[in-house]
Amino acid sequence: MRPVTHFKDYSQLSKYLDGLGLFHMDLTLDRMQRFWMAHGMPTLPVVHIVGTNGKGSTVAFFSSLARAHGLKVGSFTSPHFLSPRERVQVNRRMLSEKDWVELANDILSVPGGDSLTYFEFQTCLAMLAFRRAEVDVAIMEAGLGGRYDATNVFRPGLTLFTPMGMDHEKVLGSTLAEIARDKAGALREGGQGLTGFQEAEAMIELETRAEAVRARLIHAVDVAEPVRNLKLGLKGIHQTVNAHLALAGWRWFAATHGVKSSYQGEVFGLESAFLPGRFQLAEVAGRAILLDGAHNAHAMVALKAALEAEDMKPDSMIFTCLKDKDLTAMLPLVRELTAGPILVPAMKNERARDNRELAAEIGSRAVALDSMETALAAGSECSGTTLVCGSLYLLAEFYTLYPRLLTP
Repeated sequence: MRPVTHFKDYSQLSKYLDGLGLFHMDLTLDRMQRFWMAHGMPTLPVVHIVGTNGKGSTVAFFSSLARAHGLKVGSFTSPHFLSPRERVQVNRRMLSEKDWVELANDILSVPGGDSLTYFEFQTCLAMLAFRRAEVDVAIMEAGLGGRYDATNVFRPGLTLFTPMGMDHEKVLGSTLAEIARDKAGALREGGQGLTGFQEAEAMIELETRAEAVRARLIHAVDVAEPVRNLKLGLKGIHQTVNAHLALAGWRWFAATHGVKSSYQGEVFGLESAFLPGRFQLAEVAGRAILLDGAHNAHAMVALKAALEAEDMKPDSMIFTCLKDKDLTAMLPLVRELTAGPILVPAMKNERARDNRELAAEIGSRAVALDSMETALAAGSECSGTTLVCGSLYLLAEFYTLYPRLLTP
C-alpha cells in the first residue's frame, strides 16, 4: 500500500487516522521532537494539564476563565465522543473539516510527519491550529502519563496537576508512587508546576521531581481560596477541586502574563464552563439520565460523594468498562451507586470488557444486554433517574443516539 502524502478531503484523513489505531501507543518523545525540530517549535504560551481524574474539567474551567477575561483560547483534550474534531477547539468551537485537512497536509509535508502515532498526529495538528489562530494560550491535556506523553514535547509556562490515582497500571506502574512518578515527569527543568490536594505518595513524587529539575511547585491553596460557595458550570461536589485548581492556575498565569484578573470575570468564567459527560443531568423522552465519565475507582469515589451531596439515588444504572480497569477496586463502588438494576451493554470498542462476564462479576442485579439502545429501553421501566457511567466510550455510544446533548 502506497503511503499517503496528501489528503484530498476529510473522509480520507479520517480513514488515515483510523488506520493509525486509536489505542496504539509507543511511549517515547523521539518522533515528536524530530517533527518539531523540523517544523520549528511553537513559542505561544502553553498550560499543560496532567493527572488521573479531572483533567478535562480543569481544562474546561481554565479555558472559560481565560475567555471571560478576553483571551483567545486553544484547547486540546481527549478522548472524543463522536468526532476527533472535538479534541481541538479555539474559543470552544471545533475547527472545520477543511481546516483539519489543511493542517494534516502541513504535518505530512514535514519530515517524520508520516511516522506519528494517532495521538501524536492530533497533538501536532492542535498546536499547528493554535499557532495559526494566534491564540493567547494553548491548554494541552495529557493523554496518558506525563513524562513521555506527546503533549510533553512543548515547554509549558505552567503545568497543572489534577488528582492522581490508580489507572493504566499496565502502562504506568502498579503503585500510586510509580504512576505519580511518571506524571511528575511532565515537570520540566526550571519549570513551574501547580497542584491541588494529592495523596501523600503522589505529593512526594511531585516534590522529588521538582527538586531534581529545579522547578517551582506551587500549591493551589496558596494562590486561590476554595470555591465551595460559587456557582459552577460543571456539577458535582468533586468539581470544586477542579475549579479551585483551574482558578489558582488562571491567577498564576494572568499574573505572569500581564493580564488583570477580576472577581466578576472569575465568577462568570467558573459558572459558564461546560463539558459533556461530567455529572450531566439530561432529559430523554421524559426520563432523567445522569451522565458521568467516572471510569476508575478514584473517579467512582468522587461520583458517589457527588450523588450523596445532591441527595440523588439513581433507580437504575447503565455500566460497563474497559478491560484494563481494576474490577476489584471498582465493583464494590459500582454496586453502591444504585439499589436498582445494573444494565451492562456490549460496547463497540476493541478494549471493552466482555459484558456478560462483567455482569456475572457484578452479581444478581446485573443484566447483560446487547447495546446502549437496549439498555436505555430496559431502564425505562424504572421511574427515577438512570445513571450512565463506567467509560467515556460508553458515553460516546449514548451521545451517538442523542448528539444534541454534547452542547450546552
